[in-house]
Amino acid sequence: MHVGDIMTRNVTAVPADTPALAVARLLADRGISAVPVTDNWSMLLGIVSEADLIHRLAVSDPPPPGLLHSLFYDRDRAASEYTRAHGATAADVMTPERDLVTADETMTVEHAAHLLEQHKVKRLPVLRDGVLVGIVSRADLLRALLVPAADATDAAITEEVKATMARLPWADAPYVFFDVKEGTVTLYGFCHSAAVRRGLPALVAQVAGVVAVEDRITVNAANQAL
Repeated sequence: MHVGDIMTRNVTAVPADTPALAVARLLADRGISAVPVTDNWSMLLGIVSEADLIHRLAVSDPPPPGLLHSLFYDRDRAASEYTRAHGATAADVMTPERDLVTADETMTVEHAAHLLEQHKVKRLPVLRDGVLVGIVSRADLLRALLVPAADATDAAITEEVKATMARLPWADAPYVFFDVKEGTVTLYGFCHSAAVRRGLPALVAQVAGVVAVEDRITVNAANQAL
């Protein structure tokens, strides 16, 4: 499954000269956590998020008193942060496109999920030649997990299981084999690692079209505690 299959396409966006307070009201009224900023050709310029606007309040808090803090207080940085946070328009307060993590429609949902985890972000703007065509969020990925798997032939399942096992280094188990019959995958053979032995059925169960997994793998008794 790809990002283009699950992304939200009808995305609310604002122009760069939208007043920052109007953006805040838009987020509150729509119950959304961020809004893209685009130009007249729908090219992505940046995103204004709740975090950007909350930062507006945070930098207004005066620094704590004390000699130690005053010695390390960076006046220039504080002034720059205040100016950005209290900018008048969306362009002033947004996170610019160059600092965003983005996706395209052909990216797999697995890779999109990895980017969200790696960069600790809640959403990825989806671009086509720089033009905003959608947003994929954590909620979109969760909904993708709930989509019923399409019917798949045993041959298609076999190829996908092989590809999935080959893609993950830990799943390289040369003495483990499998067959597929009416969507049921039977694993058999020998595995040196109890951890890999536990992981393989879970891996296979995620393949689209698999209806059941039968685990007949044996493990060396010396490795049972691994």
